[in-house]
Amino acid sequence: MSQGHMIPMFDIAALLALRGASVTFITTPLNAARLRPALSPHHPISLVALPFPSADFGLPVCCESFDALPSPDLMRAFFEASKTLLAPSIRYLRRHPTPPSCVIADVFFPWAREIAREFGVPRLTFSGFNCFSTLCIRNLRAHGVLERVGSETERFVVPGMPHEVALVKAQLPAEAEARFVDLRAEMRDAEEMADGVVLNSFEELEREYLNVYRETTGKEAWAIGPVSLSNNPSNTINRGGKASTDELQCLDWLDQREPKSVVYVSFGSMGRLSPPQTAELARALEASGRNFMWVIKGGDGLPEEFKEEPVTERRMVVRGWAPQVAILSHGAVGGFVTHCGWNSALEGVCAGVPMVAWPLFGEQFLNEKLVVDVLRVGVRVGVERPGGLVEGEAIEKTLEEVMEGGEEGVLRRMRARALGEMARMAVEVEGSSYVNITRLIEYVLKHKSNRDLRLV
Repeated sequence: MSQGHMIPMFDIAALLALRGASVTFITTPLNAARLRPALSPHHPISLVALPFPSADFGLPVCCESFDALPSPDLMRAFFEASKTLLAPSIRYLRRHPTPPSCVIADVFFPWAREIAREFGVPRLTFSGFNCFSTLCIRNLRAHGVLERVGSETERFVVPGMPHEVALVKAQLPAEAEARFVDLRAEMRDAEEMADGVVLNSFEELEREYLNVYRETTGKEAWAIGPVSLSNNPSNTINRGGKASTDELQCLDWLDQREPKSVVYVSFGSMGRLSPPQTAELARALEASGRNFMWVIKGGDGLPEEFKEEPVTERRMVVRGWAPQVAILSHGAVGGFVTHCGWNSALEGVCAGVPMVAWPLFGEQFLNEKLVVDVLRVGVRVGVERPGGLVEGEAIEKTLEEVMEGGEEGVLRRMRARALGEMARMAVEVEGSSYVNITRLIEYVLKHKSNRDLRLV
């Protein structure tokens, strides 16, 4: 339960509903309130809000989202609290006039397999990862690579990938962190036992990786994205929250800038830079001489002039949330500094905007490899491990490379625009993602038909 997972899952619900499926979306009251503004009369989705026992697990009252946790020390309690949603979910579905024919559950809810077992239906997982990162992590486990790697900085190659992927251990999700070993094991087991995976990606972007995943797992992988393109443009403004700056003010400010002249900077709903790194980035943005829009969650290390005068001719500093899909789609944006969370990276792809890849944690270093080395629509800022400090001069140089970059910069922008066009075509009628949704629905109907025959 965090914005980066709930929003694409809600888009998936909308896609299925638009194709005639009866969709029940189970969440909690505050998360339902976040999502409700995006509901459309054309999306027959039943939004079910189950009580979340925050206080019973030592969490702040009304803390129902991962990105609302005041401290990482509460992560374990949050996971344990989420498990209590199993019983009320089953009770609700038992009372529902139409029993479920499929369960699509976030990978962080391994207990959802009990729901599928209760009703004898397929269970599909959604992780928020792309197929490239999913396959990297799976192959490292399957080949026992990490057991043979000594130090955090020893470089190794991921086996079984269509392209060479070289990493160090520090760039991988911290699966071995002691306090989460059992939870990670639960998630891995649930993922292995799932009937298939739903991916926010599209065939043209990751065809080789999707094919390898299907061949090596024997399971189906339905790439049905980019799901952000499924939303009516008017709904993208209010997705996920409210900014301290009026959302229309963001777009009005962009309207007054030259085409492709603005650097957009955002590190996602959970990304935080250290105060020294924030100061270095601010210095680089100022020294670049370029227009920039910076969405920032914290503020420690931010220069006083940025706080006192957040909006000038050259800059707009937005504290909190901003309408990212609408911003990236604006013609004034020429480059995107991103943490490489998959939602953000894919939104950059959809907008046809070249990226500065600045991963912070989790699978983001893997996404950086895809964006920079495989798709070749990004430039690496140079951070080698979580928490690594990047000097202002290096940031400034990278900004110049992504906004200009000579002949290679021209080619990078051409590749970015081409991928954006492919993304739009994928979700059109008879596009690859449209066809994959059809295949997904047919898969569920086939299992439903077989189950009904067994019952008879």
